[in-house]
Amino acid sequence: MKRRDFLAATAASGVMLSMPGILNAAGEGLSTHVPDKPFLSWFNVDEAVMRKVMSELVARGADAADLYFEHNRGNAIAMEDGIISSARSWIEQGVGLRVVIGDQTGYAYTEDLSVDAMLKAARTAAAIAKGSKGVPPQHFNAGPAGKMYRIAMPWSEVKIDDKLARVRRLESLARKQDAAVNKVTINWSDYEQQVVIATLDGRVVADYRPMTHLWCTVSAEKNGVRQSNSANLSGRYGMDHYTDERLQVLAKKAVDNTLVLFGARRPPAGEMPVLLASGASGILLHEAIGHGMEADFNRKGISIYSDMLNKKVANPHVTIVDQGTLAYERGALNYDDEGNPAQRNVLVENGTLRGYLHDGISARHYKVAPGGSGRRESYRHAPMPRMTCTFMENGPHSRGEMIASMKKGIVAETYTNGQVSIGAGDFTFYIKNGWLVENGRITAPIKDCNIIGNGPQVLRDITMVGGGSSMDTGGWTCGKNGQSVPVSLGMPSVLVSKMTVGGEHAG
Repeated sequence: MKRRDFLAATAASGVMLSMPGILNAAGEGLSTHVPDKPFLSWFNVDEAVMRKVMSELVARGADAADLYFEHNRGNAIAMEDGIISSARSWIEQGVGLRVVIGDQTGYAYTEDLSVDAMLKAARTAAAIAKGSKGVPPQHFNAGPAGKMYRIAMPWSEVKIDDKLARVRRLESLARKQDAAVNKVTINWSDYEQQVVIATLDGRVVADYRPMTHLWCTVSAEKNGVRQSNSANLSGRYGMDHYTDERLQVLAKKAVDNTLVLFGARRPPAGEMPVLLASGASGILLHEAIGHGMEADFNRKGISIYSDMLNKKVANPHVTIVDQGTLAYERGALNYDDEGNPAQRNVLVENGTLRGYLHDGISARHYKVAPGGSGRRESYRHAPMPRMTCTFMENGPHSRGEMIASMKKGIVAETYTNGQVSIGAGDFTFYIKNGWLVENGRITAPIKDCNIIGNGPQVLRDITMVGGGSSMDTGGWTCGKNGQSVPVSLGMPSVLVSKMTVGGEHAG
C-alpha cells in the first residue's frame, strides 16, 4: 500500500495536559440535547418518509441498508498577537443512503432532504443491487440516548463574547510565562454534530456530538535565536471545560515546550533503545500498529496481521485496546456511524492478537458481532472500520527502571509528522521534543530527529511497559482512504529495545 502521511494533531503536536481518567463516568445530570423525535425535530423527516425512502433503497435487494442524516454547525476563531485575525462559522446538512449486498456497497447522498431528492438518491445507490427485494421495516425502534458526552449547554447557544474571553485569557497567560515569548497565536474551534441513523433491521438511533479544540502556539527569542512550539486541548466538552486552571496549564505547556528547545540538540544517529513517553507516543501505536488491525485491511490481505489471529505478536505485558466509550474523549462515540453502540475492543491481550476492528461488512465476513467501529467522515461518505480511542494498558515497570536500563538511548516525548506504510507497518516519525539518556540517566534535551522502524517489529521489541497510561489531550485527526475522523490515543511509557534514530553522525 502507498505510504501516507500519518494522522496529525491539528495543533501540530499532541501535548500532555491534565486529562480525564480512562474510565471516567459521564455527567449524569447533564443533557444529551437529543429531542424525543430527532428525525422530525432536526431534519423535518417523519417515520413514514424514512420507510418510503428505505423501501426505494432496498427495492432491488439488500443484505443491509441505512440512512445517515447529519447536521453540522461549527465556529472557528484565530488570534495573532492580540488581534483577531479570522473568524468563521459554517453549517452543512445532508443524508447518506447506503445499500450493501455481500461485499458490494451502493452509496449516494443529497443535501436536499425533500422526499423527491431522497428517493432519487435511493435509486442511485440501489443501482448496484442484484438480489431479492429487501423488506423494509414496518416501524423503527429508537435506541436510548447515550451518556459519553453530556454537556450543560449546546455550543450553538454559547455567546461569541464568552469564547473570545477564553481566547484572550489564554493569550495573556502565555505571554506572562516568560519574557522571551514574543509571539502568541491562539486557534479556537467548536463544533456540534447531530446525527440520526435508521437501519434496514428497524433500528433508529440519534446522537448529539459536541467537539471543541483550543490550540496555543508560542514563539520565543533568546540571543537572536528563535524557537516555536505549541500545546493543544481537544475533546467532546462544553464551554465549562475551559476553566482558568486548564488555561494556565495549557499556556505553561506551550511555553515550556518552546523554551526547552533553546538548550536542546539533535541526538547521535544509529540503532538504540527508545523510551516512548506516555500519552502522545500513542501516535505510533495508532499509526504503525492500530491501522493494521482494522478488519478491512485484513479481509483484503493487505495487513501483516491478516493471518495472525490468536498468535503471539508482542511481549506478554502488552495489551492494546480500542474503546469508544471513554467519556468526553475526542474519539468517543455513543453509537458508531452504522448505529451500533460503541464498545471496548481488545485487539492484543497479553501479547496475543485477539481481534480486529469491524464495521458491518467485515463483521459479516468474519461471522462476528459488529464492534461499534464503523465510522465515516460525513453523510457524503460510506462507513469503514476505524479506530476511536486507542491505547495500551499499564504494565509492571516504572519509568525510572526503564531509563536505568539504557546505556545510550533517547526518550521520545512529542511528535509533529511522519509517514507510515499500512500494509507492512514501516514508519518514520519526527520527534519535536525528547531527552538523551546516557548510562541510565537523562543528560540533555533533544529535538528535531526521526525514529525509523517497523510497527509489528517494534511491537515485538517492547521489553518493558510502565504504569500511568494516559490519553493524550491533543486534537488528533486520522486520515484513511480520503476520510478524516477525530480520534484519541494514548499509552503508558514503553521501552523498545532498538529503533533507528536519525540524528547527528559523529565526525
